[in-house]
Amino acid sequence: MTTTLSPRPTDESLVALAASIGRIAAEHEAEHDRDATFVSEAYAAMTDTGYRAMAVPPELGGAGASLRQVVLAEYELARWSGAAGLSAAMHLYMTLLQRFRYGRGLADAEAALRRVAADGIVLATSGGSDWVCPTTTAVPVDGGFRFSGRKSFVSQAPAATVLSTSATLGDPGPDAEVLHASVPMSSPGVSIVETWDTLGMRGTASHDVVLDDVFVPAERITGRRPYGVLAGPLMLAAQYFAPVVAGVYLGVARGACDEAARMLAARAEASPAAVRQLGEMTARLRVARWALLAAIEETGEHFGPDPVVLEALMTAKRHAVLEAVAVTDLALQVVGGPAFSRGTRLERAYRDVRGGPFHPLTPEATLEAVGASALAAARG
Repeated sequence: MTTTLSPRPTDESLVALAASIGRIAAEHEAEHDRDATFVSEAYAAMTDTGYRAMAVPPELGGAGASLRQVVLAEYELARWSGAAGLSAAMHLYMTLLQRFRYGRGLADAEAALRRVAADGIVLATSGGSDWVCPTTTAVPVDGGFRFSGRKSFVSQAPAATVLSTSATLGDPGPDAEVLHASVPMSSPGVSIVETWDTLGMRGTASHDVVLDDVFVPAERITGRRPYGVLAGPLMLAAQYFAPVVAGVYLGVARGACDEAARMLAARAEASPAAVRQLGEMTARLRVARWALLAAIEETGEHFGPDPVVLEALMTAKRHAVLEAVAVTDLALQVVGGPAFSRGTRLERAYRDVRGGPFHPLTPEATLEAVGASALAAARG
């Protein structure tokens, strides 16, 4: 695969690339939304251009894009296609996680990143389905473990090459340990069950993945943590996940704002109320984008698992997804009745942004974590 991006790309070149892929995705968005089929055309364009390798270090064949640049690119892609943006986000945040591990000298991370750049492999994750308490089990065997269970919400499942997943070793509870592992989708015992039939983000094809006595060699275990605790590899994954997925939902809302402005401009006369609502949408988007980029600047590019970093990035994500919902609601008010029609761009955006508050940490869970931290600080 030949990337069209040069090492250390500019913000402008990455955004332009995301827009070009977004235009391709937009041509098929209504079809994939209607039929709940995968955004395959967008992924083909990503393969052709090297989009999914943007965060891979240049010495491994990628473009070396920063976390901030990944967020900017995803924001732009989601303006055109929320499903393409969210699907790619699941791969890109895992690429960022592997880049951190590569910086720690881990050979398996280097191998994975080289394959992302050279072969176009797709990294998927199952972390959102059972979070800190996996229902999947791990049983020790010679040379490794046997994983069994069912994982929900595996975005981009039809295109995935490797699944980053977890399983509980021992009886669930305080004494159990959780194993994190990379499992090739081609492994015997791995299967996809097409369950994805949802309100929004239907083109992500986030089907269930079943692990039926899947052998996982010991060398594929990428980390361990206590059962029921957001720590170690899961905390690190959540930190990279938060800003990337926040960029996606803000991008969907920006697309809704663009569409509302276009439809308003086509009218002979715009009411003062509609103009004001357009101004409110624009202002909300601007402030939410500022907050997200400021959180990235505050936490930096090379953080390890850190509760302070997690809190900052999850706070920004909470603000982004709630503002995305508010802005999209306003877009429908600006346009009025025509936005209520099934299959329109605004109706689709209205449904797509509803997925934002479901991603962990949820908005309420974020406030609980921030509040607990503030209380602990006050108590000294």
